[in-house]
Amino acid sequence: MPSSTKTYAVIGAAVGWFALLLQLYLIIVNRVASVPETIVRYFSFFTILTNIIVAVSFTLVYVKGIFFIPPKTLTAIVVYITIVGLIYNVILRFQWAPEGLAKVADELLHTLIPAAFIIFWLKFVPKSTITWKNILPWLLYPLIYIIYTLLRGPLAQWYPYPFVDVGTLGYNKVFVNCVFVTLAFVVVALLFIGIAKMMSKRSA
Repeated sequence: MPSSTKTYAVIGAAVGWFALLLQLYLIIVNRVASVPETIVRYFSFFTILTNIIVAVSFTLVYVKGIFFIPPKTLTAIVVYITIVGLIYNVILRFQWAPEGLAKVADELLHTLIPAAFIIFWLKFVPKSTITWKNILPWLLYPLIYIIYTLLRGPLAQWYPYPFVDVGTLGYNKVFVNCVFVTLAFVVVALLFIGIAKMMSKRSA
């Protein structure tokens, strides 16, 4: 594996784990619920779960090499983290104004790390095996996430994102929002597969 790939991966892993630990520290320090419930809530954010996947991926690439993780898996991950960046920066960013360390964690998790993983995917991930049929399996993770969120939300009286808050919006509106988010996943997946095919043709 080229040294540039290992260097990029170890930096990505270090930044990713730092951001995740910083956010965990901040959510515990500023908690409005018990520590166990706060930790459950931490792991209930799609942003956190996806950034964990990214950090693990960078770590595995550094330790095991770029070919240890299948290209279609790395492409699925780049779709997920791109959605994290898009939804936050287009919809959620304007709903709060973090300061200090909270702003640092916010920018790392929602902007820098998504951008860094997109660059990683463009530069280092082999793309010849990525096909259109990969899209449906990629939707399983967000589908399981939204099912978990909607099942736990009424029990905990808490939702990680305002657009899935059934208590405020009702099930009909939340269902519509989920359809739009699913469409966003499909569009972004199509975009990355298209880019992969175009780059494969150029290299061939």
